[in-house]
Amino acid sequence: MLTAHRTPAGFAAATLPEVSDMRRVLLLVLTTMFAVAAPALPAAAVGPDEIIIEDTAGVLDQNTLLPALEDIEFREPTTVAIYTFRGDADAQYSDGDVYLNAETLDFARTEHPEWISPDGQKWANGLFIFTLDPEGRWIGTYFGEDRKLDKETSQEIRDAAASHFVEAQWTDGTIAAVGKAAKLINRPWYLDPVVIFLGVAFLVAALAAWVTVLVVRRRRLETNRRLIADAERSYASVSLDLDATELNARTIPDDSSYGAKVLEEHRTFRTRYNRATELGNQVRSLTDKELRRRSSRKPVEEFAELSLTLDGIDDVIADTNTLLNLTPGWQAAWDRQTAPLQAELDKLEDLFTADKTGKDSATASALLAFRTECRHRLEAAAAGLADGTATPEAALDTIRDAGGELAGLLRNHSETVIARAAKNQSERELMRRALEETRSHRRTYRDGFRPGILDTAYPNYFWAVGAFSAGVRTGSSSIDSARSSASSSGSSSGYGAGGGSFSGAGSSSRF
Repeated sequence: MLTAHRTPAGFAAATLPEVSDMRRVLLLVLTTMFAVAAPALPAAAVGPDEIIIEDTAGVLDQNTLLPALEDIEFREPTTVAIYTFRGDADAQYSDGDVYLNAETLDFARTEHPEWISPDGQKWANGLFIFTLDPEGRWIGTYFGEDRKLDKETSQEIRDAAASHFVEAQWTDGTIAAVGKAAKLINRPWYLDPVVIFLGVAFLVAALAAWVTVLVVRRRRLETNRRLIADAERSYASVSLDLDATELNARTIPDDSSYGAKVLEEHRTFRTRYNRATELGNQVRSLTDKELRRRSSRKPVEEFAELSLTLDGIDDVIADTNTLLNLTPGWQAAWDRQTAPLQAELDKLEDLFTADKTGKDSATASALLAFRTECRHRLEAAAAGLADGTATPEAALDTIRDAGGELAGLLRNHSETVIARAAKNQSERELMRRALEETRSHRRTYRDGFRPGILDTAYPNYFWAVGAFSAGVRTGSSSIDSARSSASSSGSSSGYGAGGGSFSGAGSSSRF
């Protein structure tokens, strides 16, 4: 028995300000739980109000059954009805649990109309019906509206009987079922194992939340320190190269389509550099305590992103000047422009090791053939630059066109993947949406992305193979989830066509 105790106001006022925030939360939770549970006293135990046994199957020993049922105590007066019958061995398998429900309802309407509510739509109040078909191995449990249980809890009653019924112990199984029902029907909420579990889980969750806050703050401090350190290195590099960056920008040919686009980035370079300077001064003044707070995240991340971006842009400006003017070191600058596309070509083989990617398809063969051909093109462009038969513009166009062709081949291959993975239009749309989302994902400097001349002039000029693979995985997962949801939502139970609008609480299962 739970008893509520009054806490003197002076005690509370003296102690609560001294405890931590977490302890205040726990005290509040415990106080609330005790305040609600204290007045909820268990109802008095009473025997069945009436016991009705309709053993048409002839499997119950009533001399044993009746005394045992009379000794079972419910929380409120309850009429217990036991109905057994031998079912149709052919009909039971095709109709599922509706078969037993319909049989029980038909019997009640014919032999015991008092089992049904006055409006004919529910089982009568105060009633518990237990139905057994030993021939078809079915068990049913049915309840008046003031005694009803949910489907999962009802299954516990049937499970208690099933452990006996599998051994053909029909009487013992029926006694066990009624005994279990007596414990579950009108059970006080605070005795529900789920409630007890949730209460404990809530307290554990509150403690876990407190620990999580500490961990999150510690990780935020570590992350902010790392971001600031990375940003400082990039900012220092940009600052040291500031004069060289300005000189490189002044010598980039502005009549080049690539040079013109890179110069557009340079026009705001100094403004962004000044903003990075302001942010750097701001984040350097933050204490460790402030770096643990969420409010520090925005300036730190902006400083890191801006510094890394500037560090990338000055490299692009330098490479653009070197490559377009073919000054010493242009070979290294060229290799840096081809490196991203070369990396994607290397990933094509791994692409076909994943499921549902159609390695044996014509679109896969086209991608692998393109890989070899593309490498030859890039080698030829480099040779043309070396011997003067190709201009830097034309060489960069070779990279751009190859990237566009790779994107087109991947788009064609995506249709092969979609055709093999999806069964209908809805699933095809799920896959296409996933592929498009990963294709358009914006790469950032903090992801390790470093743009080149092509990325600056033509953002997303190729479809990254890794993004394609991620899209396939995401789309396949979406399709599997949709199929699982569709199959789980297709189940139903009821009383069959003959039940009409009857919707009494009850369900059945096999043993």
